[in-house]
Amino acid sequence: MTNFFTMKAGETAPPVPVGPILCTGTAAMRRIHRFFLWAYDEAPGLVRSVGPGDTSRAAYVGEVLGNFDNVLHVHHQGEDLLMYPKLTERAPACALHVEQMLAQHRQVAERLNTIAPFRLRWMETADPHMGRELAERYADLSGVLQVHLRREVTEMMPVVDKVLTEKEGNEVGQHGIETFDKKFMVGYLGMVLATNPPDDRKELFKEIPLPVRLAYRLVGRRLYRKQHATLFPGRPIPETL
Repeated sequence: MTNFFTMKAGETAPPVPVGPILCTGTAAMRRIHRFFLWAYDEAPGLVRSVGPGDTSRAAYVGEVLGNFDNVLHVHHQGEDLLMYPKLTERAPACALHVEQMLAQHRQVAERLNTIAPFRLRWMETADPHMGRELAERYADLSGVLQVHLRREVTEMMPVVDKVLTEKEGNEVGQHGIETFDKKFMVGYLGMVLATNPPDDRKELFKEIPLPVRLAYRLVGRRLYRKQHATLFPGRPIPETL
């Protein structure tokens, strides 16, 4: 099976600076990107799973998708503020690639901005025509992410590993986490773990602060399983930790 994070013909990467690897940014970015790939691959089908007028399910699905959208926005915001300026300063040869990544971030932001009010109206009405359009908008966003999430890992992260310290890399990953409801975050952790291979799950879990790990063990895993069963009735629940 071909690794998703593989450069395609015609794509190029900036030169990687000489010197030691300073952080494990590539591994961390692969893990969160696998979650986003899964979330937005599922998003159109989740919208289509809502029957006409079923406002209860529309509200639930819409809330989950809204949380995904917020996490994606905050993730890109952290990169824009804390990662890409440092790359431009410390690895000037990657400036063109940085601009390409920032342009892709703007493409994602534009789609999220148009989805948000549409999703909120659909949650109240479960109108089938709106549902079809919302599903198409999420499918379009997924297509953009299929390109961006791959190219960011293959082209930018080898440079990040050489020019950002481990502390700086962690700051990018932790950006904005405190803005999210803690109950949502521990359930969300279950989804991130479930969308990664077993070895990556273990490494990711070791990097999480002990209080969060305890909260996940106590309530997060149960919240994750309940949410997955509600979103995908009858579908086996993927394994996690």
